[in-house]
Amino acid sequence: MIKKYYANADNTIVNAFKPNLTTRGTGANAGQSDILETFSIYGREATASAELSRILIKFPIEDISSDRTSALVPASGNVSFYLKMYNAEHSKTAPRDAILTVMAVSQSWQEGIGLDLEGYKDLTLKKSGSNWMSASDSAYWTDINETLLAGGSYHTATVNNADVKTEIHIFKQTFYSGLEDLEINITPLVEQWIDSTYSNYGIGVFFTASQEALASGTMDSVTKRTPGHPALDDDDTTQSVLYNPSGSTRSYYTKRFFGRGSQYFFKRPVIEARWSDITRDDRGNFYYSSSLAPAADNMNTLYLYNYVRGRLVDIPALGSDKRIYVSIYSGSFNDVVPTSSGLQVLSADNDSFVRSSYLHVVTGGIVSTGIYSASFAFTGSTSLKTIYDVWFTGSMNTANANDATKQFFTGSIVPITLEASQISQRPSHYLSVSNIRQKYHPGETARFDLYVRDKNWSPTIFTKASNNISTKIMQSASYRVYRVLDAFEAIPYGTGSDLHTGLSYDVSGNYFDFDMDLLEPGYAYAFKFSFYDSSLQSWIEQDEAFKFRVEDYEY
Repeated sequence: MIKKYYANADNTIVNAFKPNLTTRGTGANAGQSDILETFSIYGREATASAELSRILIKFPIEDISSDRTSALVPASGNVSFYLKMYNAEHSKTAPRDAILTVMAVSQSWQEGIGLDLEGYKDLTLKKSGSNWMSASDSAYWTDINETLLAGGSYHTATVNNADVKTEIHIFKQTFYSGLEDLEINITPLVEQWIDSTYSNYGIGVFFTASQEALASGTMDSVTKRTPGHPALDDDDTTQSVLYNPSGSTRSYYTKRFFGRGSQYFFKRPVIEARWSDITRDDRGNFYYSSSLAPAADNMNTLYLYNYVRGRLVDIPALGSDKRIYVSIYSGSFNDVVPTSSGLQVLSADNDSFVRSSYLHVVTGGIVSTGIYSASFAFTGSTSLKTIYDVWFTGSMNTANANDATKQFFTGSIVPITLEASQISQRPSHYLSVSNIRQKYHPGETARFDLYVRDKNWSPTIFTKASNNISTKIMQSASYRVYRVLDAFEAIPYGTGSDLHTGLSYDVSGNYFDFDMDLLEPGYAYAFKFSFYDSSLQSWIEQDEAFKFRVEDYEY
C-alpha cells in the first residue's frame, strides 16, 4: 500500500554572488519558485571564492500521525517512509558523481514569497521568509547554544546536547550522471518526528561537506557571526561563507529538482509511505501436507472476517486476549456441525514447522480489527474431497468445538494434492479485472479483483455449461499504473522488500486496494500486472492492460 504526503513548504537559500560578482545574494528568498536547486561553485569570483546553494523542505508530519492514529498507516516497524524528489532538466552543467546529504532542520523557518533564482533580487526585506542568513523575518539561524549560523541550522552528529541522547540520522545519495531523481529511505527520521523526539522543521538537502566549496582560514574569521551583525533584511557580504577547510576545489554546479509549486503533479517533493498489506488467505489455495514440499510450504493460513452491519468488529466473546481456536472436520455439505474430535493437523511453533506437534485444536489470533487467522498443515487422507473448519472460543483447557454456543463460523475447504511433474512449466495466463469501472474520483480507495486462468485451460462441456470458472491464485503478484496519454509511470512496481504494490488473495482470487489520491485527476490510466516466476527467478509482466479514468467532480 502507498500513501503520499506532499511538501507544504520549500525554499532555496544561497550565498552565491549576484551577476555583478560583488554582492552576495544572501538576503534572497525563493519560497514561491517551482524549482529547487543546490550547487557548489569554487573560484568563480576570485581564486578561492566559495558559493553555495541549499534546499529547505517541510512536510505535513501531523497528517502522517493522524493517519497512524486512524489506522490508515501501520505502526512503527511495519511501514517505510521514502523521501522522493524529481530531477528538473536545465541548460546548466549537472553535477556528476555528486553526493547529496539530507539532514533534519533544527529550527523553525518561513517559506517566503520570492521567485528569483537568477539575479537574487527577491529579498525578504522584513517580510516573511527565510534566506541564507536568517530563518525568518525575526530570527537568525542559530545552533542549540544560540551561536549565530549561516546556511541553515541542522541536527548533526557533532551537536552536543545533554538533554538529547537519541541518535541523529543523516542520509546520503550519490548522483552519478547528475540527472537522477532522489529517493532515500528516511524512516528513522520520520518516526522521530512522529514520536516528537525532534520537532518537525523539515529537512535540508545539499552537497556533502567534502563536495561543498573549500573555505579555509579560521572558524572565527569565516563563519562565526556576532549580535549586531547586519539587519535581517540586508544582503550580507561578510561572514556568510561556511568554514570548510576540507571542502572541494572542484565546482559541482547545479542540481535542480521540481518544487512543491510545480505544475507537474507527479514531480513534487513527497514523503511516500510504503508497506505491504498483503493478505494470503489459503482457503482457495489449501494443500495437503506432502513430502514433496519443504516443511514451511506445507503450512496453510486461514482467515475469519467478522463483519457486523457492513463493518469489521472484534468478536466480544473472545475477551481481552482475543484468542480464537480452529478445528478441522470431515463430513458432508448437510452435516458440517462437529460431532466428535477434530482431525489431526500439524502446528507451527514460532514460524518453525514442528512435525511432532499433532493437534486437534489450532490456536489462532487477531490480525486487525475483526480479522482473525490460524496456520497449520493438514495431514488427513487425500480421499477427503472437502473438509470443514470450525472457529470457536473457550480456554485452552476447555476449548471444545462441539459446544455450539461458542461456535462462530464453519467454512468449507477443498484441499489440493501436490503432485510432481514430468515437464518444465511454461505458464501463460489470461487476465481480467472483473470489477473495474470506467471512472473513479479522488479520495476514493477502490478494491480491484483480478481473475487469472491458464491460457491452455481445456474445460469439459459440463464445466462450460454448468460451473462458475474458478480463478487461479497467484501467490506472488504485483501491479503498476501508467498514464495512458504518454505512458508516464505514475506508480512503478513495488517488488522489493516492502512489496507495497503486491496483491492479496482469498478464496475468490487475487485482489488489491488502490488509493485514487495517488493519481492526478483528468487523465486516463491503466493497470499492468507482473507475476513472479520462481524457475526464472524473475518477475514477468503480463500482456493485458486495464484502463480507467480519474475525474474530479465539481458538483
